[in-house]
Amino acid sequence: MAQQLALDGDPTLERIARGEGLALCAAGSWTARFAPALERIVADAEKLTGTKPNIFIDVSQVARLDTFGAWLIERLRRNLAQDGAEASIAGLSANYASLVDEVRQVKPAPPPARESGALRGSIEKLGRTMYSFGDDIVALISMLGAVLAGVVRAILHPTTFRFTSTVHHLEQVCWRAVPIIVLITFLIGCIIAQQGIFHFRRFGADLFVVDMLGVLVLREIGVLLVAIMVAGRSGSAYTAELGSMKMREEVDALRTMGFDPIDVLIVPRLIALVIALPILTFLGAMAALYGGGLVAWLYGGVDPEAFLLRLRDAISINHFTVGMIKAPVMAAVIGIVACVEGLAVRGSAESLGSHTTASVVKGIFFVIVMDGVFAIFFASIGI
Repeated sequence: MAQQLALDGDPTLERIARGEGLALCAAGSWTARFAPALERIVADAEKLTGTKPNIFIDVSQVARLDTFGAWLIERLRRNLAQDGAEASIAGLSANYASLVDEVRQVKPAPPPARESGALRGSIEKLGRTMYSFGDDIVALISMLGAVLAGVVRAILHPTTFRFTSTVHHLEQVCWRAVPIIVLITFLIGCIIAQQGIFHFRRFGADLFVVDMLGVLVLREIGVLLVAIMVAGRSGSAYTAELGSMKMREEVDALRTMGFDPIDVLIVPRLIALVIALPILTFLGAMAALYGGGLVAWLYGGVDPEAFLLRLRDAISINHFTVGMIKAPVMAAVIGIVACVEGLAVRGSAESLGSHTTASVVKGIFFVIVMDGVFAIFFASIGI
């Protein structure tokens, strides 16, 4: 009985010299209950590295052993063997042998990477960023192909098209966005007109603000501003919705039921966005022109009739066409980016927030890039 009490007591690790070797005899209870004492015992024993060529860890007197104790014993063996010493574990009972073998399968942590110089670190960071950008482009192209395939399937089999879902998303991204789009573009038109009149007045060319306002709003500012607002409003909403579905495994549930998530979730959202953005662009352009005309009348003294006559002479149908051509392409880019980021969400709130932020940033970035591409293209064909 006394011997059993000793075995079940506090853990010990006795050192016994055996010729050229050394035996470390463990006894007592090597469990998480005695974690502080075990950490001290093992830390002291690890200092014996290199003292003897052969070291045996005898665990035959260990009364109780759990995963924590088994890991400490294995850690001790690894540390003692680092300098080339023969370190082995002996006396394992049949009950604990499998536990120690499982712990032994755990691979040691890789050594910390050596800190590189500032220049090397910057180049490495740039390389990783470019590699990540390449992955983003591949993901966008892959999503574009999947969406085009989904549209073709909807055309070939119209009964499979989610018309109700498309109308619902059209209401969300178009109708509900009209107030904020009209308000912001109206204010932007007012600001452009006021600044133009303020500076053109020095040269006695107040009326030329109408030319500037018409061309900027219809060709560039109108569609670009609306696309940026849609990327921040609807693009982030798409990413959050799809990301939440991914976290709750609803996307996997659709696949299990035999539905393609592209047809059910992505295609209706993209079609709604492609329809909505030209409508919002038109309304935004009209609001900006109205705001600019109001400021030109109240601040610059330009009569509304003179404003309209000058606007008719300053712009052509080409300016309006350029803005309308840009709108659906930018809508498709915003929608694809938002859907790619939404489906990339993993099972955590942090991942959802990170991808939602990335969706807005990347959406605005690609919108500006596409605007530059369109500007070069239309300039090259003389429009």
